[in-house]
Amino acid sequence: MSSLIKYVGVNDKKIDLFEGQYIVKNGISYNSYIILDDLITIMDTVDIHFCDAWISNIKEILKNKIPSFLVIHHMEPDHTGSVLKLLEVYPDITIIGNTKTFAFLKQFYPYYNFDKIKVITNNEYVVIGKNSLKFIFAPMIHWPEVMFTYVCEMGALFSADAFGKFGSLDIKDEWENEARRYYIGIVGKYGIQVQNTLKNVSSLNIKAIYPLHGPVIDKNITKALELYNKWSKYEYEDNGVLIVYSSIYGHTKEAALYLENELKNKINCQIFDIARCDIHCAVSDAFKYKTLVLATTTYNSKIFPIMHHFIDLLVERNYKNRTIGIIENGTWNPQASKVIKELLLPLQDIKYLTHNVTILSSMNDKNKEDISLLATEIIDNK
Repeated sequence: MSSLIKYVGVNDKKIDLFEGQYIVKNGISYNSYIILDDLITIMDTVDIHFCDAWISNIKEILKNKIPSFLVIHHMEPDHTGSVLKLLEVYPDITIIGNTKTFAFLKQFYPYYNFDKIKVITNNEYVVIGKNSLKFIFAPMIHWPEVMFTYVCEMGALFSADAFGKFGSLDIKDEWENEARRYYIGIVGKYGIQVQNTLKNVSSLNIKAIYPLHGPVIDKNITKALELYNKWSKYEYEDNGVLIVYSSIYGHTKEAALYLENELKNKINCQIFDIARCDIHCAVSDAFKYKTLVLATTTYNSKIFPIMHHFIDLLVERNYKNRTIGIIENGTWNPQASKVIKELLLPLQDIKYLTHNVTILSSMNDKNKEDISLLATEIIDNK
């Protein structure tokens, strides 16, 4: 991190569900930075519940100095919840944003008159002293007002929610898996928009990336960009297989575990009991692996509800370019395979394995043979 960029964000260790749905065992960070130049610039605010700590961090850095600008990259309340408090402390600060930024700001704070604002356009520059800020619009990553800021002389890219991850900054954990879960969960639907933005920043000499959640990326920038490129193209990272199952009395679970055993030591394999796991970890891994096997029961002439929800999450995020196998179970009228394929109809470039398996109540020798054939097809397809 440049000596002219100071961190003033906070860690949220109390949160259990990010955006009300994503489990965050290690919390989350709300990142905010100060650029120390002739015109001191604050990059984003934090969640209102951490407002006092954030203001204290700012005062500790600035002492008696007065900031000139607040840049808003993204209008979600975890990044703009403390705007009014900042204006109370520094009433002469000017807010920098785009037209949509200020439309949303007025919606969140309808009774406040924002009179000190600077509306910028795409690729506009603002000089703050020795450094100049270039504003790059990044719509639908993952709201329409989102923009990046590139500090030209430093090579610093402030990337809004892009390149973020779950976890507070005082927890050292592996970046890739939590960054993928974050990306697929929050941005995954907008692959085309991510591709457009990656093209727009491809010519920049990026030396460090400052996301709104998670650590500064300054050592593995190429890898982070490559992963975002792969994720936004819906390409798999691993030619292995993910098995996702739901089971009522254990028979479908037995089939899923039998398949896992057939694949063991021959291909990378991950397995989830979708009723008991973090469903968003399973969604993330569905995008990681080339092949997905869905094993579930017929339920009220459809499929088990949590499996239905899992498939809905894949469809919502434009899951594509994958191979899918199905293990269905039903006592008198197995329907799971038919229902799954109907649910997946909106998706593009989905290939189905030919050796699918139908279990009538409980596993038999024929089912084991069919699962072995399914395993062979998966291995041959890697």
